Amino acid sequence: MNVLIIGASRGIGLEFVRQYRAAGASVTATARSEAALAGLRGLGAAAIALDVADAESASRLAWQIDGKPFDVAVVCAGVYGPSTSGLQPPTEADFDAVMHTNVLGPMRVIPQLADAMAPGARLAVLSSRMGAIGPRVSSSGWLYRASKAAVNSVLKDASLVLKGKVTCVSFHPGWVRTDMGGQGADIEVHESVSNMRRVIAGLKPDDNGCFFNHDGSSIDW
Repeated sequence: MNVLIIGASRGIGLEFVRQYRAAGASVTATARSEAALAGLRGLGAAAIALDVADAESASRLAWQIDGKPFDVAVVCAGVYGPSTSGLQPPTEADFDAVMHTNVLGPMRVIPQLADAMAPGARLAVLSSRMGAIGPRVSSSGWLYRASKAAVNSVLKDASLVLKGKVTCVSFHPGWVRTDMGGQGADIEVHESVSNMRRVIAGLKPDDNGCFFNHDGSSIDW
């Protein structure tokens, strides 16, 4: 199996690399720093330098993955941004940083994956339940919420374009104990990733365009 992980410097993305390599998959993974790239190579992954928030860097992805059709691709790159509890307007710098990484990044990357996916492949984007609009009961982190609602829209559009070739889904990985989630979070990263890998493996064409919790239960948009 050929697997591509976008955003594997640490946390969930790095754990995807570890688990897929342990399962015997051929893994290609991206990171921004030389130290992170070296760590990926140490796990036996083919490492590609990529910053999804940088147009020039993102534009180089397609030729670096040419000729190796992927059975699974997971877009993990993301940032939280400022912690807010109300309607505090973000600075332009914070807005640009969050939206460029969480929304523009996938919009740059996913089109380049279209021709790099094997027939019947699965494409997952890491979103968050915080981006769900219907069931929302809190405004905390509203910039992050807005970015995840937007990336859900990006995934849905990708699912329409790639229907019949690739099954595209959005994931809430859970509240995970990572640098972003903190040590007070609900679940360990290995549990979250193990669950998502199981769901990815069991995806059917009818799941295209759906939003799932890490355990496979459905989430309303």
